[in-house]
Amino acid sequence: MDGNPKVLRPEWVTVVVDTREQRPLDLTPLQIAQDALETGDYAIRGLEHVARIERKSLEDLVACVGRERDRFEREVERLLAFPVRVLVVESTWSEVERGGWRGKIVPEQVVGSLLGWQAQGLSIHLAGSHERAGRHVARLLFTIARRRFREWSAFDHKIYT
Repeated sequence: MDGNPKVLRPEWVTVVVDTREQRPLDLTPLQIAQDALETGDYAIRGLEHVARIERKSLEDLVACVGRERDRFEREVERLLAFPVRVLVVESTWSEVERGGWRGKIVPEQVVGSLLGWQAQGLSIHLAGSHERAGRHVARLLFTIARRRFREWSAFDHKIYT
């Protein structure tokens, strides 16, 4: 960035993607850097203390309600420490309610878990698909970065004027 720009551009924002993320989202036009994140799958470089996003496919979500419940509950507890914390699911409410996956977990358990995590303070976003999740996560992370940029710009302006 040259000088003191008034507007943050998306290509100036770098998203940290956890090294364990199996199927990273396309976050174009944001920049990407891989690094280990203790919590979540996505963070903003320089704002790691502000926001974390956890991504789940429907299959992953069902596992988090069932056999991986204890591990995921610990993840939710860590996510709740961040001012902005979001679980993005690559599915719709209709798909969740319809079920159709293998195993003993029934749709009511998945819906109940999502609502329970939401009641704890975790934002839940059912994006519909992997591609849509990428677009929504990119926009959300850029919006968070832009708001912080505006806050800092206003603060900087007050100090130096």
